[in-house]
Formats: sequence, structure tokens, C-alpha cells
Amino acid sequence: MRILVVNAGSSSLKLRVLDPDDTVVASQDLPRPRGEADDASVARLIQGLPPVDAVGHRIVHGGTAFSEPVVIDHAVEERLRALTDLAPLHQPNSLAALDAVRAVLPTVPAVACFDTAFHAAMPPAAATYALPREWRTRWELRRYGFHGLSHAYASRRASELLGRSPESLRLVTCHLGAGASLAAVLHGRSVDTTMGFTPLEGLVMATRSGTIDPGLVLWLQEHAGMPAAELTATLEHRSGLLGLAGTADMRAILASAEAGDPRAGLALDVYVHRLKAAIAAMAASMNGMDGLVFTGGVGENAPTVRRRAAQGLAFLGVQLDSERNLAARPDIEISTDDAPVRALVITAREDLQIAREVRQALGA
Repeated sequence: MRILVVNAGSSSLKLRVLDPDDTVVASQDLPRPRGEADDASVARLIQGLPPVDAVGHRIVHGGTAFSEPVVIDHAVEERLRALTDLAPLHQPNSLAALDAVRAVLPTVPAVACFDTAFHAAMPPAAATYALPREWRTRWELRRYGFHGLSHAYASRRASELLGRSPESLRLVTCHLGAGASLAAVLHGRSVDTTMGFTPLEGLVMATRSGTIDPGLVLWLQEHAGMPAAELTATLEHRSGLLGLAGTADMRAILASAEAGDPRAGLALDVYVHRLKAAIAAMAASMNGMDGLVFTGGVGENAPTVRRRAAQGLAFLGVQLDSERNLAARPDIEISTDDAPVRALVITAREDLQIAREVRQALGA
């Protein structure tokens, strides 16, 4: 089965065609600076690709309705559109891409693969907010978690590299990119994660604040008269590394911090402090860990971030080999030979996870 993987992000639309052996045989990226789908451009790209037997769409939010990949029909599509309120910055992009691709490939079966699904079975203790029951049930307020496709692939690939079954491992997977989150993966299943009801919760990210005191937001509304739209835009697009250092580019921050820039130094300190604390929290949810996985743009390409995070986790058994860490090119182990916890750098491959889930949904 040849599969077209459609990954609609906030600034680009990525198309990958995978053959039955999961080799990428064609690749096209369409910049979308305003997150808009240009149907004519999408049509031109798809027409230049080889024929496909199925399409897999990355859908950010599945709510409580979807906990596994599903073949898209009219009823499924209506439920996906009804979830837009839960992910107003992400779901419209996915649905616009769905429309654009279907216009070109109307008879090819399409499967929705969800970033939330990997976390759907988290224990109630990890998924539940301490809010009134009537709130939680009326509006489905819970911790959903995101980046599930990346965490699922990274944990599966880690078990292959370590030569152990997923059922025997306690892994902390670190998806560190523009968006960033961790997952505690116990016996192949997510039992905790850092993102919550929205992708704002958790780690410091490129432009997102990560976890902040909700009382701070309420204070800004009451005392500064800040409207909800401005709060949303600031917390999503003007905070995180950008708010701290004036740039969201981790490479620039690392270079400036090395040169003694105090803003960059503070941004790096805050980023690593939150990262270390969250890794330890994920390990605690599994009573320890056997492996620590770094993936995503920062996770794969920033040895300084990996080194500084590991220095604060020696008490958990994390010990990186300095030379391996500096020279690391995924997929590879970077821990010392005698480290109790195996540390790995793994290329993020959501496309492979989506292809796998498409075959699962279609019984192929």
C-alpha cells in the first residue's frame, strides 16, 4: 500500500508518499505563512506525486471521541469540525488540508490520525484537573496531551534500538521542537504527559509560555484590563523563548548565551530548568525510567540542551557520554556504557507513525 501522509502545520503543509516498505518515494512542502490552504497549490503538488492507495491526515485534536485512527466519512468529518473549539489554532489547518486533498483524490480512502490518541488512555490521576465535576463533564475539561504521533514513534523506535520489547520499558520521550512536550511511556502506553487541555501547558517552547500560574492570567484580566484575545496571542505567539530572549531560534540563543548575552543565558536557564523538572516528574509517574529519548528539532540538534538536562538528572541514573552526545546523529545512543538509564537521540518521524496507523485502520 502506497500512502500519502498529510501533515498540516501552522506555517506549512508537508506531503510525503511512503511505499509499502515505508521508504519516502516523494516529498513536497507547501509554505503557508498564514496557515491558509491554497487548494490550487495543493492540487498541483499532489498531481506531481506518484499514485497512492490511501491518505493519512495528521489531526491535532480527537477530543474524547477518537482514541485511535479512523477512516474518514461524513459523520467522522462532522465530529472533527465540532472539535474546532478545543483546538482553534490547529484544527482548522487540518480540516482545510483534508478538503484540499480530497478535492484532488476524492475516491482514495482517507484516515485521520490523532496527536491526542496516544494519551487518550492515561490514568485518571494524570488526565483529571481538580475542577468541579459539572465543569469537567459539561465541557470535557481534561488533560488531552499532544505530539502523540511523535511520542508513539519515538518510544517504538527506542525499543527497537535497545533490543527490548515495549512492554518491558519505562521511557521518557522528549519531543523538543518549536512546540515541546514530554511523555511517560510505560509498557508502550502513555501514562503521563506535559501538555494538557491545550498545547500551552508544560514546557517552555519557542513562542508559547508553557505552564504559568492561572492566577497571573486572571490578574492581567482584572487589573490590566487585558482582553482574552490579547492574552491568547501573547501566550501563544509572543512568549516562551521569544519572550525571554527576543528570538525563538534555539540555535541563536545557544550562540548568544555562549557569547555572554544575559537575556539568552536566562532563556536557556529557564528552558533547561523546566525541562529537567518535567523529565523527573515523568519518571516519578512510572517509579523510575529505563530510557530517555530526545527527538524533534532541538532534541536532535542541540547537544548543549541534552547535556545540561542530563547534568540535573544523574540522581535518576542519566549519564551522557560527552563525545557521543556532541557527535550524535540520529538514531543513536548517547549514554555512557555503564549508565543505568539509556539515553537516545531519535529522528522525529510522524510520517512513519501515520503510515502505520493508516494500515491499521484499513486492515492492510
